[in-house]
Amino acid sequence: MDIAIIGAGASGILAALEAARKRSHRVVLFEKNPSIGRKLLVTGSGRCNVSNDSVKPQAFTCADEGWISKLLANFRVTELRTLFAQLGIPLQKTDDGWYYPLSESAHSVVEILQENLLARRVELRVATAVTAIQKQEEGGGFVLSLDDGETVSTEHFDALVVACGGTAYPTLGSDGNFFNQLAALGHIILPSLPALGPIYVQLGGFKALQGLRFDANTCILRGGEVLGESRGNVIVTEKGFNGPGVMNLSHLVSTHPNEQLELSLNLAKPAQAAFEEGLATSMLSVRAFLLGFFPPKMVDSFLEMGELKPELRVESLTLRQWERLVRLLSNQTFEVTGCGNAMVSQISVGGVPVTEVDADTLESKLVPGLYLVGETLDAVGPCGGFNLHFAFATGAKAGWALASQ
Repeated sequence: MDIAIIGAGASGILAALEAARKRSHRVVLFEKNPSIGRKLLVTGSGRCNVSNDSVKPQAFTCADEGWISKLLANFRVTELRTLFAQLGIPLQKTDDGWYYPLSESAHSVVEILQENLLARRVELRVATAVTAIQKQEEGGGFVLSLDDGETVSTEHFDALVVACGGTAYPTLGSDGNFFNQLAALGHIILPSLPALGPIYVQLGGFKALQGLRFDANTCILRGGEVLGESRGNVIVTEKGFNGPGVMNLSHLVSTHPNEQLELSLNLAKPAQAAFEEGLATSMLSVRAFLLGFFPPKMVDSFLEMGELKPELRVESLTLRQWERLVRLLSNQTFEVTGCGNAMVSQISVGGVPVTEVDADTLESKLVPGLYLVGETLDAVGPCGGFNLHFAFATGAKAGWALASQ
């Protein structure tokens, strides 16, 4: 069987490696960039955060949680660690359950993956663009139109894996143009929108806190309705907020354009028990008490917003002052003005709905022999290795399905 894989990112590489386990298969991996794994190189700030102990169906947003459950049923963290160990990439876990290669180097990971591709006789066709695909009705398979910058040609393949979806990081070659080819084959294509990026808001008094970072529980509200919640580190920027605590929710902003949304921050929640105990028992001034939880610049801002004197003792707080302080720290609400574009977002949502492919094989339900993986599919998880796990899972399972034929 001749198999073509378009896109040498995380999902495409895994699909190629697993499909090539069957020695009789000819596997060709096409990449329009001059080298493989360019987006993989920037993951985890260059450390390559490949998975997370909290990977579970509920963590992902897509058309069908049952589909994700089926996908992950036989590709959990355990299976990923085993697969990577076989490839020569041992993983380590941080205290918060995030998985990285022992080398803590995405460059090391890409180089090892490339050696494995060559060892399994995968043909690497870099700097080669697939400009069109045509489904063959008679005899089956696909004809690919190719352009390597010097020659234009066509080749026939029995099966095709598309792993080049998404529009995030366009400078690394992600432009989403291939979705037009999938639409021509009959697939629904949802608009490609940025995800895992900053959220822009009317900062108000928080504008003076630019550059500060803190942990918070966050949520996006629409008319009081909670569209989504998260928790994590938040960074105050010139236009709003960044960091995992808000990046995990940015797809809710891009997918609800022209709607009145609010971002709510609960800064007390991450340390709620200690905070409540301190309020009840502290002998300190309000300023000193708050310094146990927040940096001085933020504390002084809270005191000003709450019209509280720094030297006021915690034990002397009136009920009204106590309620005002708790409200300030647990319900900071900001009007959302937008979110970061594809240039500053880690991934994109949109593309083919997951319900149009088989969760066990990743084969299209509409076009036999066509497999769709990674960001080609409309699914998004939070920061912390969830989306790379999804990419590896879809790529590996497509490869398994092809290797079984």
